[in-house]
Amino acid sequence: MLTCRTRDLLRWRAGLVTAGSELAGRRVAAMIDGGRTRLRTVIRKQKGKGKGKTQRRRYKAEWREPKLLILFEVDDQGRMKKGTRPWIDGTFGGPDEAMELLAFHLHRLGATRSDVVTFVADGAPWVWERLDWVERRVGLKPGRAVRVLDWCHAVHNLSLALEALGLGEEERQRRYGELRGWLRQGWHGLLLRRLEELGEAAGHPAGLEQPLGYLNKHAAAGHMDYQRLRRRGLPQGSGAIESAIRRVINLRLKGPGLMWQEENAEGALALRAAAVTQRWEETMAWVRQEMGRDRQVSWEWVSPDMLAELKAEVPIKPPVPQKAVA
Repeated sequence: MLTCRTRDLLRWRAGLVTAGSELAGRRVAAMIDGGRTRLRTVIRKQKGKGKGKTQRRRYKAEWREPKLLILFEVDDQGRMKKGTRPWIDGTFGGPDEAMELLAFHLHRLGATRSDVVTFVADGAPWVWERLDWVERRVGLKPGRAVRVLDWCHAVHNLSLALEALGLGEEERQRRYGELRGWLRQGWHGLLLRRLEELGEAAGHPAGLEQPLGYLNKHAAAGHMDYQRLRRRGLPQGSGAIESAIRRVINLRLKGPGLMWQEENAEGALALRAAAVTQRWEETMAWVRQEMGRDRQVSWEWVSPDMLAELKAEVPIKPPVPQKAVA
């Protein structure tokens, strides 16, 4: 399955994968986030002592972040449309590999013809820094893509900011209710000014800098217009990807005593995603057909350095068919 996915990804790079129609004319949500899984790496092999002298392997087990993505159609309230199935995929590769995988799936499902594509994520910089690359690589037209900071992460940082001010419990709860209402109405400018005034009155406590900077950054980028999002019926939270991480990663790849080899974990991640989205049969049919043509197995790939390309202002466009050299 991993081999077939990589082959399609490389075909897309070469401009040989035509856009599908699954997302054409639809309102689409795209979410990406990371989980936690323990991977096992063999660091030394040695022969044991005694009669049998069985070989022993010394290894280290470290936590890694598998990156998961989910795509689905939304209804008029910004929720997953009833009767539809999402698409889930993921990788233990780096941020570039995860974001290229997102761009690939958006292309093959026909997101360029969607009414709107809403990207929802938490505050992880590796997501926001690469969205420009994804939008250009897919070919999303201006105005078709909307970026949203997950509502729960926004109000969590509001709570952290108020906690840093050292207010009494009653005063803090009153301020939280008031400012949370402002945030819900999309009045983030007023909210930020009030937090700055309270911070100045409290002597600029050190704990206020991080949550206030977080909210300022996303407000300036236009990620917190929650009232406008409600009016348009677009998603405001990333509950779908949080649920996907629980079902795909936490319930299968993460647990007491579980330590995976990376290749096995990558395969289990992809297979589990096909199972929970009820796409097992169609996925296996695709794998059988593809492997029937070529039995070679090679699934690893290296993505371009997206940040370097964006910084260098390299033209980033959708792939086009490569011309054969005479």
